[in-house]
Amino acid sequence: MVATITPQKLLDALGDPAELIDVRTPVEFREVHVHGARNVPLDQLDPTSFDRATSYFIICQKGGRGKKACEKLQAGGVEHVTNVDGGTLACVEAGLPLVRGAKAISLERQVRIAAGTLVLLGVALGWFVHPAWLGLAACVGAGLVFAGVTDTCGMGMLLARMPWNQTR
Repeated sequence: MVATITPQKLLDALGDPAELIDVRTPVEFREVHVHGARNVPLDQLDPTSFDRATSYFIICQKGGRGKKACEKLQAGGVEHVTNVDGGTLACVEAGLPLVRGAKAISLERQVRIAAGTLVLLGVALGWFVHPAWLGLAACVGAGLVFAGVTDTCGMGMLLARMPWNQTR
């Protein structure tokens, strides 16, 4: 079971030996993050690199990736992990101190754009070129159903690794 904390209580809980880890992509982190957070993207999270004596607060955009990160850390033997309820968006609404940088398209929006484009392309190619292309739209639909059921998005993980979602 993953413990949670509200953004309002997070400010009081931070301090030595507690650390705030943001598991979003580097571009999402650059756009806006809670002051004092350290960026460790979810796909690069390695429980062996975390100090067992330190308490960690995990934050993402809305809370889903943060929960996954907490589960991964706990499975790797890191006991003191807490997910920030509502993620960065809730911290923005709560008025926590933030660091703002260059604007970026969110990963969630990129997934919607890519999925919609692939479905439209599959239908168009299936109509005008060969009906087998409808399989592309079907595969994207199946992937979206899988993502909804498992709360794991393969397309999101792939897009997170794209060059435009990395920082120098």
